[in-house]
Amino acid sequence: MKIMNAIMTLIVALLLPSVAFAIPGLDAITVTSNPGGGESYSLSIQLLLLMTLLTFIPAMVMMMTSFTRIVIVLSILRQAMGLMQAPSSQIVIGLSLFLTFFVMAPVFDKIRVDAIQPYFDEQIDIKQAVSNAEKPLRTFMLNQTREPDLDMFTGLAGEEEYASTADIPITVLIPAFVTSELKTAFQIGFLIFIPFLVIDLVVASVLMSMGMMMLSPMIISLPFKIMLFVLVDGWNLVIGTLASSFYI
Repeated sequence: MKIMNAIMTLIVALLLPSVAFAIPGLDAITVTSNPGGGESYSLSIQLLLLMTLLTFIPAMVMMMTSFTRIVIVLSILRQAMGLMQAPSSQIVIGLSLFLTFFVMAPVFDKIRVDAIQPYFDEQIDIKQAVSNAEKPLRTFMLNQTREPDLDMFTGLAGEEEYASTADIPITVLIPAFVTSELKTAFQIGFLIFIPFLVIDLVVASVLMSMGMMMLSPMIISLPFKIMLFVLVDGWNLVIGTLASSFYI
């Protein structure tokens, strides 16, 4: 429940500030009395805009959290082992999603404490809640973003160097963060590929020396890859490394 509340506040913080402040006195639902004694209900433009912006939730979750790095590494792991359909794509995405909730739990919890709860207790207004909710997420993305990537998008935006990280607009920070996540994910994937590649080379060399060139090395090497992965407790190593890589 805490995570879901934090996610909803995050959406408000990053997508809805213009909607929230554009029509301050407009109710979401308008009740009109009919001459015959009945009542009719009409949705306001504000609610329609809100429902439209909700379609961007998956993109925001993928691009502004740890999801990108995790799902790419797990996909590369599956390909390195030669298992095209095991685990299935649904399992990979589901595992990546729940690992994302685990990794982002401190960020979501801070959003809940600094923004959601004070707003529900009427200690701060919506504008202050939006500002408080943005800070933890901005800090997380900045910690994972490489400086060259940030400089590149700053230059592409036609801006000079910012005086502080607080001055970096979200439109510059998000693409820089995603680019850094892609680089990190492929670096981890390269390291994962090496031991499986060695097994493929050894098996291929043995088969060629035995004159069995018509037999696919993948058929022989696959059991050895699975055995190696199980013996070294590969899932613990991969998932543990992924989770710890965000807070080193």
